[in-house]
Amino acid sequence: MVEVFMTNVKSEILSIEIIQFLKIQYPHLKINFDLEDFNKPYPCGHSILRCEGEIVDTNAIFLQLKNRGIICKLLEDKICL
Repeated sequence: MVEVFMTNVKSEILSIEIIQFLKIQYPHLKINFDLEDFNKPYPCGHSILRCEGEIVDTNAIFLQLKNRGIICKLLEDKICL
């Protein structure tokens, strides 16, 4: 299962810190970030957090990131103009 989140993380350093934090909590998951172009305001200017594994607890990940001040939503199909 792969879950894809849209976040407001803009810096590579912060993305690395989040990956390290999540890997401690979920060592069985493969986790990575894609930092996007931030010329547009969030949510159209966003980064992508991917979590892959047999079970991905999206609610727990959402709450843990929210507690760290990160805006995080499951990626929805939409077109940004």
